[in-house]
Amino acid sequence: MPDNTLQTRYLSKLSANLITMVISLVTATLIPRGLGPEVFGNFEFLSSFFIRVTNFLNMGSTTAFYTKLSQRQREFGLVSFYLTLCGLMLFFLFVFCVGAHLLNIYSYLWPNQASFYIYLGAAWGSLSFLSQVMTRMADAYGLTVNAELLRIVQRVMGLGIIIFLFMAHKLNLTTLFLYHYIMLIFLSIALIWLFSKKGYSLFRSWRLTILQIKKYCREFFEYCHPLLVYASVVLLVGILDRWLLQHFSGSVEQGFFGLGFRIGVICFLFTSAMSPLILREYAIAYAKKDLKEMARLFRRYIPLLYAISAYFACFVAIEAEKITYIFGGEKFHSAALVVAILAFYPIHQTYGQLSGAVFMATDQTKLRRNIGVFFQLLGLPATYFLLAPSHQFGLDAGAVGLAVKLVVLQFFAVNVQLFFNARMMGLKYFRYVGHQIGCLACLISLAYIASNAAGTIISHSNIITSFLVSGMMYTWLVITIGWIFPVLFGLDRKNVNQFVQSVRQKIFSY
Repeated sequence: MPDNTLQTRYLSKLSANLITMVISLVTATLIPRGLGPEVFGNFEFLSSFFIRVTNFLNMGSTTAFYTKLSQRQREFGLVSFYLTLCGLMLFFLFVFCVGAHLLNIYSYLWPNQASFYIYLGAAWGSLSFLSQVMTRMADAYGLTVNAELLRIVQRVMGLGIIIFLFMAHKLNLTTLFLYHYIMLIFLSIALIWLFSKKGYSLFRSWRLTILQIKKYCREFFEYCHPLLVYASVVLLVGILDRWLLQHFSGSVEQGFFGLGFRIGVICFLFTSAMSPLILREYAIAYAKKDLKEMARLFRRYIPLLYAISAYFACFVAIEAEKITYIFGGEKFHSAALVVAILAFYPIHQTYGQLSGAVFMATDQTKLRRNIGVFFQLLGLPATYFLLAPSHQFGLDAGAVGLAVKLVVLQFFAVNVQLFFNARMMGLKYFRYVGHQIGCLACLISLAYIASNAAGTIISHSNIITSFLVSGMMYTWLVITIGWIFPVLFGLDRKNVNQFVQSVRQKIFSY
């Protein structure tokens, strides 16, 4: 697919994500303030648990479905098979919850959580999973622009609900889960309507022959079975990370970690828009055995998106105290260091998703499994050592310790993935490693300079004004340095001139 088409779809996603970011900034401020650290920590613990369980049941099948549907858009049997499979996955999830309740072991799996909220968390995880599948289908069908318009409507509606709940003092754990249900159900129904309108209706015969079922089972098994071990390890380690934090440090530290993680997710919105689109292009290029096109896509987008992610992350890290106060208030003051550390998580999360897309698109699931399992298992004893109290041979570092573990481990895991991808596509590995380090060092320095400059101009007591001035100075410095040294953003002078010319044409066209 031509670059301009890919860029159009990316810009539509990015526009939706910009609106999402603004709305997320508001909701991420209201929700922690309305709930407080402890209740907010309970929500983060339960939501994280069930997202990881659905990811385990998924075992990479969503990516397999997306890749195959991108290549065979008119094959409704594929859709029928996979959505039925999703229904079975979610059925097993609720059987698991009911079983844990009947066996009276839920208090061990979910420390200090009422059974009512456990079921609410399970329903939230299920709806999130289905909504993700529907969104992936829209991307596979090439309906990204339409789907993003629906997401904007969903987000605006959700913002109104959150503001109402906050102002009416009705924001609690129950209403927060109900809010998410409304948002996810609305988006799923809207996407189903969109599919019908564009000729991909789900309202037709779902009946499959035995031969079709066998064919799809074999196809998905061949793609996903190497990820079974990886999915199991990710589930175990991911749940134990949050469980150990809850067990050793409690809901308040869970809340601090959750706030830092949510702020990181907001930084990730700019680059996450590109991940499914790049995966689609990789899948199409690989189907044609066009490694040159894959290498071109990698060179063109990976360093750029890394730099965009780093732009936000470095500023958040330097301004962590102000951001923590703005989002959480005085009750979350102790979360500032966690926010600063987790600000770096989206940087290599971007690299990991886009670099990992190469493995998935090229059916190298075994290699991805081996890399993932090694680093996940390496991180488990590190989590215990960082979180356990001193009398149990640990550092008792709480949310800060878990944040350090995630960021450091991800850096090494992503760069191992990068090594294999660079070798496959004939790219220079150390060039990309050097860009990571150089870009990060430059942006941190610029953020530090801007923060100190703003501090000399504006009183530290005026937090919001100081934060905004610092952000404007930082942005001006980044644009200036980026113009002089476009390699900072993985670009060259030709790319910059093309961008400027494109902007001028659009301005004069109005």
